[in-house]
Amino acid sequence: MIKCTEGLAIKSRENLESVKILVVGTGGREHAIVWALLQSPLVTQVLCVPGNGGTALMERCQNLSFRVDDFAGIARFAEVNGVSLVVIGPELPLSLGIVDYLQNRNIPVFGPTRAGAQIESSKTWAKAIMEEAGIPTPKSATFTDLETARAYIEQQGAPIVVKADGLASGKGVVVAETLQEALTAVELLFAQNYGKLLIEEYLTGQELSVIALTDGKTIRALLPAQDHKRIGDGDTGANTGGMGAYAPAPLGTPALMTRIQNEVLEPTLATLKRRGIDYRGVLYAGLMITPNGEPKVLEFNCRFGDPETQAILPLLVTPLVELLLACVEQRLAALPPIEWKPAVSTCVTIAAQGYPGNYERGKVISGIESANTDGTIVFHAGTQLKQNRVVSDGGRVLGVTSTAPDFASAIDRAYQGVRLITFEGMYYRQDIAQRALSERL
Repeated sequence: MIKCTEGLAIKSRENLESVKILVVGTGGREHAIVWALLQSPLVTQVLCVPGNGGTALMERCQNLSFRVDDFAGIARFAEVNGVSLVVIGPELPLSLGIVDYLQNRNIPVFGPTRAGAQIESSKTWAKAIMEEAGIPTPKSATFTDLETARAYIEQQGAPIVVKADGLASGKGVVVAETLQEALTAVELLFAQNYGKLLIEEYLTGQELSVIALTDGKTIRALLPAQDHKRIGDGDTGANTGGMGAYAPAPLGTPALMTRIQNEVLEPTLATLKRRGIDYRGVLYAGLMITPNGEPKVLEFNCRFGDPETQAILPLLVTPLVELLLACVEQRLAALPPIEWKPAVSTCVTIAAQGYPGNYERGKVISGIESANTDGTIVFHAGTQLKQNRVVSDGGRVLGVTSTAPDFASAIDRAYQGVRLITFEGMYYRQDIAQRALSERL
């Protein structure tokens, strides 16, 4: 249901007649976006570039064999086939300037320009934005050579955080508990040709993901979420792209979300505007909430989070297509508050054995249809459809999301779904969203 003023409702329905949308990306986030878009009967078709095994099986959805950086091919297809909107999922094409390219061809596109995407593609650039905006963030220093970085770490001591300046698919951050771990991380990241590193103060507390939509003038937060970055139960082991998530995170109280809106989201958008950047798309703040309740920004991302998106979008009532078009057309302020289901969700990521290190592909997956039941959705991430069989094709393979009135039920339902799925070497954490059980909304 689209809730608008009368005039805007007419405009919106005119814009949304027979809408055909092209979604760029291949992961679980993109499958969730496609699923949410197709909940609206006004969306006649979604096209995925390149999509995955899950999007290949969806009605009113078609995978296309373009690469995410084939800007010319994507633009030509959109023009020839009457695509109403292009939605960019991952950070790589955003950082390469796909939005600028499509805008120059007068193709409506949801996502920030290359200039705006620097907020994720360069951690040092993002830090400068935070300092200019007066946003609370951990103290840090930037380094371009190994010896200076080593000397700084030895002076500061551990624990300490080492970050690659550029894009690293969610795996460019090392939270070093010991001095040796920090020194090894610096050596490794420089050896991987990251020319610049950020070394940051270590903070204690709980992390919170706040994903917001903006049209460059107005910014609105979605439900707060928490993800699980470490590979092992009890938040142990290597960092990953995310082993699960839940929403709305009890930590994100209304009072805290108001502070984040006023102290983080609004100042950041204002600073981007002062720099001449027309930022339309997702602004995603990864925050540490300190033990005394202070929000501090650890990083910004320029796109929907993964796996947070898989937890958030199943709770959305307002049509996603309307929100995205309002951002592109700079009319977000005219929309009513975003409407949500009175429920919670839990997403459990199923990974391939060896992730986030080396892993095998091509493992036949069974049980997905059985796990897809009322209240549970299986979002594909690293999968392909081959000879009518779904096979693994990535480190994070599936995300099982369940919604329920309370977290105990959502967790139980999600793991029931997980246990129905099998493939050789599958791995998942068994403690996703357990923290939510001890906290109150």
